[in-house]
Amino acid sequence: MQFLKGSKLYSIFTGTCPVCHKGDMYLEHNPYKVSKIMKMHDTCSHCEQKFKIEPSFYFGAMYVSYGVGCAIAIAAFIITYFIIGLDRDVTFLIIILCLILLYPPIVRISRNIWINFFVDYDKNKAKQQF
Repeated sequence: MQFLKGSKLYSIFTGTCPVCHKGDMYLEHNPYKVSKIMKMHDTCSHCEQKFKIEPSFYFGAMYVSYGVGCAIAIAAFIITYFIIGLDRDVTFLIIILCLILLYPPIVRISRNIWINFFVDYDKNKAKQQF
């Protein structure tokens, strides 16, 4: 993933600070520890960027989550129905199973995408030692 460093995609896929790409946004790396799925650091450990920019900031991530979930459901449908050739009922069960199993990463990715809409990478802050 180092080749993406400096782009928004790096922060989105790694869950690192969108400003410096060094500090972790989440207290727990594993999104499948459901009790800690939304627990975030208040600020970046490297550049001190606030992750909770304002109260209820991440409510907007719900809309992103809907889009990500729809994209996954469409991809699962195309793969199972058109490529593999499974029955329609089995295909919809697989879509539901995919969405249930991928719920934790979808939540995290959606939050990462949402904060990256509003915060940009800063080379100077990435190089600074705090």
